[in-house]
Amino acid sequence: MKEQTNVQAGNFKLVDYCYLAGMLLPILAGILLKILFTPASSGIQVTGPMIFFTIPMPVQDLPITESQVNSWLVVISITFLCLYLTHGIQAVPHSKRQIVAEWIVEKTDHLVRENMGDFFMGFVPFIGAILGLSAFSSLLSLFGLFPPTSDLNVVAGWAIMVFVLITHYKLKGGIVSYSKSFLEPTPVLLPINIISEFATPVSMAFRHYGNVMSGSVVSVLVVAALQGLSNMLLGWLPGFLGEIPFLQVGLPAILSVYFDLFSGCLQAFIFAMLTMMYVSGGFPKEDYERKMARKAAKNQ
Repeated sequence: MKEQTNVQAGNFKLVDYCYLAGMLLPILAGILLKILFTPASSGIQVTGPMIFFTIPMPVQDLPITESQVNSWLVVISITFLCLYLTHGIQAVPHSKRQIVAEWIVEKTDHLVRENMGDFFMGFVPFIGAILGLSAFSSLLSLFGLFPPTSDLNVVAGWAIMVFVLITHYKLKGGIVSYSKSFLEPTPVLLPINIISEFATPVSMAFRHYGNVMSGSVVSVLVVAALQGLSNMLLGWLPGFLGEIPFLQVGLPAILSVYFDLFSGCLQAFIFAMLTMMYVSGGFPKEDYERKMARKAAKNQ
């Protein structure tokens, strides 16, 4: 019996190691791709994502970029992280990982309930996925990788997906109710209401992209400026000491904590909050309830 228990414990740990490897290997693969495909350069360079290869298509060729690859690496890492946190889960928490997993679920559940209401509790996995994908994508810059959130194409895709959800729930009250919303509070505002409808995904995309990208640009410029200042002030030191950028020690790390950690997580939270606000705010609850009541009366 004891031997069987040891075997089970060994198998449990082996699965844990596999999940941990699944979390880390995608990041290591991204670093390896970065090293292999990044050309040698000198000076300051602020560029977009690298294009690894292009797939010929009938209308327009499809480039496979660093953003797409890194997005999939983040998805794989998050998947194995979830598997690791829920491995061996039981009705009564007995491990720290299960406590962490339950805390994440409870906080996301509370966030959706407070901002969207009980009707939208099915959005809990979606909002959790947005928070995780956005935050971890921005945190890739800590490993020297290109964060997908710095690519407008990526965040624009997310914003368009949210826009489809917003429109779907606005139509829950019926096409007539949705059409009338463009005439409120006065028909004179019809052109402005139409523009504001399509401005929603544009503002969400540019807000997220602009904040993450600007942080990366500022960090690169500050690091380059400190290197030049260090050479100018301390270049007189003898030997290799004059080549060491002493002034780069400290400040870049502080900037990284702000732009990569705090700002990246903050933008993920803002994007999730805007998603919840737009979806729940655009839902015509009264019109939907009247529509359901008419349908129920008709079926009777």
